[in-house]
Amino acid sequence: MLKTAGCGLAAITAGQSLYAASNAARGKRMGVVIFSYHLRNSSRNTSQRYPRFRDTIELLEHCNEYGAGGVQVGVNDWENVFARKVRDRREQLGMFLEGQIRLPKSRGDLAKFESTLKAAKEAGASVLRTAVGGRRYEQFDEIDGWKAMKSQAWKSFRLVEPLLAKHRVKIGIENHKDWRIPDLLEFMKGLSSEWIGICIDTGNSIALLEHPMETVEAFAQYAVTTHIKDMGVKEYEDGFLLSEVPLGDGMVDMKRVFEICEKANPNIQFCLEMATRDPLKVPCLTDKYWATFEKMESLQLARALSMIRKNESKQELPYITGRPQDERLRLEEKNIRQCMDFAEERLGLTG
Repeated sequence: MLKTAGCGLAAITAGQSLYAASNAARGKRMGVVIFSYHLRNSSRNTSQRYPRFRDTIELLEHCNEYGAGGVQVGVNDWENVFARKVRDRREQLGMFLEGQIRLPKSRGDLAKFESTLKAAKEAGASVLRTAVGGRRYEQFDEIDGWKAMKSQAWKSFRLVEPLLAKHRVKIGIENHKDWRIPDLLEFMKGLSSEWIGICIDTGNSIALLEHPMETVEAFAQYAVTTHIKDMGVKEYEDGFLLSEVPLGDGMVDMKRVFEICEKANPNIQFCLEMATRDPLKVPCLTDKYWATFEKMESLQLARALSMIRKNESKQELPYITGRPQDERLRLEEKNIRQCMDFAEERLGLTG
């Protein structure tokens, strides 16, 4: 009996060792996107228990406490002196840094953009994320507004591409509930630059009636960074509700996401964007929603509604409206840490 038990224990131990080795083999930890702390970092936050972060250094130190591998944070208007302080503390903590940056609209904005670019590079960020639009179906009332935004994006990226190449910094444009797959692929192929890629957001494109795995598979070849999020969905009278939920609680196949992204770019960092907020309304059954599209796409809508019904959350989607401030902030912290635990235990993000 002891011999049999010993064999069983050995098998369990071997299995655990293989699992641990598999985790360690990934060699990276999950980073945190600053918007994960949009409640805590708000100018309206007056909490004593969960005060605003004074700067990026304090954010780095806080995220390091629970094992985050780095942060993705705004770098606009950084000065070199502060950038060096960020670099020094980041290196002490063994963490990575990615930046978020605004694009210039004209040549007159290029000097400021380059100054920010150099400061970000000084701090250790060789990858930046940017976005050019908001929620397409809310931002514009007609197709001309969307086309003007696309035109400005072409201009801005052509302006910055030589500077990105000069400083050897890559920038990823996020699918920010604005670009559908054909739009962004056309954009990438037209720019055709090794310094311009995509920040894959694993949840946003559901709002444009695209399946998250379809989005990831289409964009992976251009991926330079990520916004990792899991999504809960429920139908409502004008379409469906879309809500960030802790990793593993939603409809996104995270293991598959990681496999696809790392196959395309082994050096890619996975950055958590866990926004604790009320569900967003996606009014895909209204006329206004379709105003920025060239034509009504009945097949796309049918597939999307089928996807929503198939993946509809069995539990109520989370709401924070009406909760006391500290309760909202406590929940924000809890959600982030729950996601980090899932990333370590289930996705092998240790290193």
